[in-house]
Amino acid sequence: MNFAKSLMLGGAALLVATAGAQAADLPLKAKAVEYVKVCSLYGAGFYYIPGTDTCIKLGGFIRAEYAFNAGGMTETPSWNGSAGQGNRLANNTIYRSRADLNIDTRTATEYGVVRTYFDSVFTWTTGSDTVANGSLGVYFAFVQFAGFTFGKAVSQFSTPWNGSPGNIGSNLLGGDDTSTGVNQVSYTAEFGNGVSASISLEDQSGYRWAQGPSSSTITVLNVTPGLGSAANWLSGFASGATNYTAGTSIPDIVGKVRVDQAWGLFQVSAAAHQIRASYYDPSNETSGHPSDKWGYAVLAALSLKNLPTGPGDSINLDATYADGAIRYVIGGTSPNYFSIFGNNADGVAYQTLGIGTAVDGVFVNGGGIETTKAWGIRGAFNHNWNPNWATSIFGSYSSVDYGSTGGALYTAALFNRVGGNFTGTPNFNIAQIGTRTSWTPVKNLTFSGEVMWTRLDQNYTGFTGSVSPGGTKPTAVYQFKDQDTVVGAVRVQRTF
Repeated sequence: MNFAKSLMLGGAALLVATAGAQAADLPLKAKAVEYVKVCSLYGAGFYYIPGTDTCIKLGGFIRAEYAFNAGGMTETPSWNGSAGQGNRLANNTIYRSRADLNIDTRTATEYGVVRTYFDSVFTWTTGSDTVANGSLGVYFAFVQFAGFTFGKAVSQFSTPWNGSPGNIGSNLLGGDDTSTGVNQVSYTAEFGNGVSASISLEDQSGYRWAQGPSSSTITVLNVTPGLGSAANWLSGFASGATNYTAGTSIPDIVGKVRVDQAWGLFQVSAAAHQIRASYYDPSNETSGHPSDKWGYAVLAALSLKNLPTGPGDSINLDATYADGAIRYVIGGTSPNYFSIFGNNADGVAYQTLGIGTAVDGVFVNGGGIETTKAWGIRGAFNHNWNPNWATSIFGSYSSVDYGSTGGALYTAALFNRVGGNFTGTPNFNIAQIGTRTSWTPVKNLTFSGEVMWTRLDQNYTGFTGSVSPGGTKPTAVYQFKDQDTVVGAVRVQRTF
């Protein structure tokens, strides 16, 4: 009996010891791994990249856009090409679908925040040659460190609203617009209380036109009588003309001072722009060339917020003057030539025609560059009816002046090619006014509708000889006259 009791107690002890040993061998419950950690240092939407001290934010938008009576997207007026001629080759109704993706990274260091930013777009637009390919674009790609910006970013000359003080399009003239960035090396100093100053060396290519002789963009124009066809002159040297633009030598030198406050902002900018022509005969370097010249542009901008008209309302204004740096006034995605036809002709003329060519300067063989001058003003009043509805009224006025010498040279060459009975100068003005209304039914989803009127006020009066303007227009007499065009756009955009 005692033996049996001892055996049972020993077995129980052995069972307890074995169970304890097995329990000790079981793994403990692991602590949850934090794969994504919110980074609150730089605002909403940032997260730490796992295993690093770098914060990252992903964003972008999807946009569907429709333009009516347009010469192109971003609400381009019918101011040249087939749209300007009003012929059956123009795509007056244009569709565009666009996807944007941007990546923003920031890392705190002993020198301050190191930032990289990349923004790209994938686009399909009416007129593309393929069914599905579309196009790829790079808006921004830059590094910021210790006050410096290296890469493709908005010009230091530009205002925060670029060419859109209240509009959705990119063809409101009268000032600078680099909303998809220019290559630059710039430095910005912050002085506190919202005061900052920047200096920048910026690429002339793209927005500033200096793209070299292989480009179809003409920055300087040879107005020696006998050069260029009648079609070139009447279309503003749109295509087929010899390009006398030289390659780039010195980048644009840009400076800016800005004050940002709760009431809005005030900004003054200035830019120096080198003007270069290739050769008097672009195929022969022994023909000589005009001496290089410097142009410049200055800008003053004002934005007012917290207006008595309602919360979120604002007024944005900017004014720009340029001499030999015309793109700072006739800016954005707009062309440098305007050629609009109309049906309201008098007498023997087949149709009316308004023309305007915006270049940095003109020259004749053996002579120097005569710079053109321009000034512009634009602005908008933006009003929020309620948190869901908003309306803007915007407008601009731009003026281009060739001066007495440059204007006489241009007119002599024009008359040599088209003949006729006309007087005036190549000076021209462009007035624009429009309105936009937007509806945001839910956060980050906006439906916008916009309409804009554009008037080309050109300076020539009278009739051409019997000439062919090119395109589908017949050989006939044309009457110089001011022209009007209206364009509309609808946009649906979801931002994330």
